[in-house]
Amino acid sequence: MERFTRRQVLLGSLAAGGVLLTGCGGGDETSGGAAAGAGFPATIEHKFGTTTIERAPTRVVTVGYQEHDFVLALGVAPVGVRYWYGPENEVVYPWAKQAAQAVNANPAILNMDTIDPEKVAALRPDLILGTYSDLTQESYALLSKIAPTVGIPKGFNDYGLPWQDATRTIGTALGRSDRAEQLITDLDARFAAVRDANPQFAGKTVAVATYGANQLSVFASQDPRSRFFTSLGFVVPPRYDELSGTSFYAELSFERATELDQDLLVWDQISFTPGGRATIAANPLVQRLNATRAGHTVYIEGATELAFAWNSVLSLPSALDGIVPQLEKAYPKTGG
Repeated sequence: MERFTRRQVLLGSLAAGGVLLTGCGGGDETSGGAAAGAGFPATIEHKFGTTTIERAPTRVVTVGYQEHDFVLALGVAPVGVRYWYGPENEVVYPWAKQAAQAVNANPAILNMDTIDPEKVAALRPDLILGTYSDLTQESYALLSKIAPTVGIPKGFNDYGLPWQDATRTIGTALGRSDRAEQLITDLDARFAAVRDANPQFAGKTVAVATYGANQLSVFASQDPRSRFFTSLGFVVPPRYDELSGTSFYAELSFERATELDQDLLVWDQISFTPGGRATIAANPLVQRLNATRAGHTVYIEGATELAFAWNSVLSLPSALDGIVPQLEKAYPKTGG
């Protein structure tokens, strides 16, 4: 039996207590598919070619790490979901609980590090989604023999698909484009409201960084974490794309900490930092950064860290609630 593995994604993890609210398993029932014939056949282009979906899918399997949020938001119950992290029997987080309950979602849970084609096939999918993943041509070929498979849309790096494009692509695949556009409009309005209320954010440079045991990292402009801040008016320096190449982030030694010194410095994935926020704050190299000395630093941790990493149409409102107050403190409306 052939298996294929994923590249380890840098992301935060949370303690289980109180964070994961819905345990799922099984996947025996069909998804709540779109109305028969609505938007079909649907043709979607992606980096592996073109996929045509002939009819409304009723058994959807997601092999990307957070695509089931979009499926749930569109009113469909996936029959199989790829586990990301947290307790092994949990795949639905607080922000998606209501949407999952509305469609009686009870998906089978697939392995995080490997995709087993036989297990996917056993779920009898009529659509496989892999838009937030590191699918290869080989893995795509295997999955597409099981059911129509949608890979990462052209023009985006692995794990770099913006939530708007994810919503629109998955909406097309499910025959729910109208609902997808409404979700995009509503969430875009949330970002616009924050941006309009805080003109002081406009044009300020931002570094979204992580602090590991042996090195630092910074996210490229295409990464959803950077896009979150550009949606609020901040700017990601082109330098980070140069450092990242085709990856979604660049690694930096501690001695190169000055590469992170922007108008705003955001520390993400604090749960992966040995000692947490205190370790970052105590580092002399970090202390000397202008952003640190000016108080223009944001820490993303706890429940906000998870919602921010998930970057879905359902999780982003929670991320905004947790991050915007810190931004307004770092850069008050009266200046800063």
